[in-house]
Amino acid sequence: MKPYSNICAISKACNELEPRWTLPILNQLWTGYSRFNDIRRAVGGVSPGVLSKRLEEMEKNGLVERIEDPAKGTVDYVRTAKAKDLEEAMDALARWAQRNIKAEVASTGLHIGNLMWALRQGIKTSELPAKRTVIQFRFEGVPKALSTYWLIHEPGTELELCIDPPGSDVDLFVETSQLSLNAVFLGRSSFARETAAGRFFMTGDAVLERSIERWFPRSSYADVEGVMQLDEER
Repeated sequence: MKPYSNICAISKACNELEPRWTLPILNQLWTGYSRFNDIRRAVGGVSPGVLSKRLEEMEKNGLVERIEDPAKGTVDYVRTAKAKDLEEAMDALARWAQRNIKAEVASTGLHIGNLMWALRQGIKTSELPAKRTVIQFRFEGVPKALSTYWLIHEPGTELELCIDPPGSDVDLFVETSQLSLNAVFLGRSSFARETAAGRFFMTGDAVLERSIERWFPRSSYADVEGVMQLDEER
């Protein structure tokens, strides 16, 4: 990428931060991911080759430190002090996006698999029943092979995300669109609004239905003041 030729401080920052994927990678490192495959899955849409190249460039620019553990055979990527110094700017950028980018734009573009991975990571299992719980999500308007996912909760274990039927009874069935669920996650809409508009349906265990506002995760920027909402009619 050809660097900017002026001496403006913002231009100099862009030279290091503008290459595609840099800020999303830093955001996921900030979230807590450190392993290559986890970063790739969380960022979404980036190929292994591009991610490898970008991490290498970020390491050269002093934004990322690569930590290899030969004994365990693992490699972790962590932010440097230079990268952590960007937190305030990244936080402001995210808040600006919530207030100024239309909900229809902000809520599209995320692959359903990546959305479900985010849910798997964020669902508050402490709010789920203290028993095996299976929640099925089915999305309309997508290829059948990508339309259905199952989240399985077993007390004392990590939440499991499946793309194949789990072979046991489903406790809660959820049917919606990717746009609707993205919007709820981002604070651009609510379950009540999407249900009233006929874009969100659920049936099954009454406790899971009534407690969904407690166990369903939302973006840390969902409650930004002035966040742009999804249009009532679309």
